[in-house]
Amino acid sequence: MKLASLSRSLLRTATVVAFALTATACATNPGDSGAADAAYQVNDPLEIPNRFVFAANEAADVLVIRPAAEVYVGIVPDPVRDAIHNFIDNLMSPIYIANNLLQGNVEGASHATGRFLTNTILGVGGLADVATQAGIPNAPEDFGQTLAVWGVGDGPYIVLPLLGPSNLRDTAGYAVDTVGDPVRIWAYGTDNKGLLVARSTTNAVDRRSQILNEVDDLRRNSLDFYATVRSLHQQQRRAEINNNKAAAEPEFPDYSTPPKP
Repeated sequence: MKLASLSRSLLRTATVVAFALTATACATNPGDSGAADAAYQVNDPLEIPNRFVFAANEAADVLVIRPAAEVYVGIVPDPVRDAIHNFIDNLMSPIYIANNLLQGNVEGASHATGRFLTNTILGVGGLADVATQAGIPNAPEDFGQTLAVWGVGDGPYIVLPLLGPSNLRDTAGYAVDTVGDPVRIWAYGTDNKGLLVARSTTNAVDRRSQILNEVDDLRRNSLDFYATVRSLHQQQRRAEINNNKAAAEPEFPDYSTPPKP
């Protein structure tokens, strides 16, 4: 199952929905927005095939993921959904730690390690987010960000089937994170591949359930939803790479999902 991958792309879009609905440039094709959008021009030489893939991904969300998320919200109590969300996010901590170290970010690695140990020990295996309550910041890092820190450029914009908006650099980074995922390594080594499917599916539905209205609003308010997602994805990735410290970048929350099985 690759539902989590599609959910990831929708979540990246939804995190900037407030910005999109208040900025006229974000509701139109970036090429028509002038100087206000100049900093976020995207290299999209494959726009025609990208649009076809984007449409297929949208259909998958409308027909499968969104309905599943609505049912999930309707039958699973809030405390249980919070515990599921916390547990799956805690499983990603080793990847966050490794990428911080590869970037030379000792402080980030320390925070990621502190969160992992705190939530695993005091949070009953990660079911409770005790680290956030203790003031330890959560800053997920992936290998695409690591490559960017090392000076690797974006490359062409790509919309991947089910994986959503990306570029050549981040696609390579996603592959490395997938191969290096400790849970995946354990599952394959112990013949528990079914757990990877369960993790990905549960994570996708849980995270999609958090942004039901936001994604709907973004779709309704975008004259060209493809162009909106493309522009917002570029802004979100730059904010993530800069750890949301660049003054020109709006600060948005990040939602990450485990790599696909």
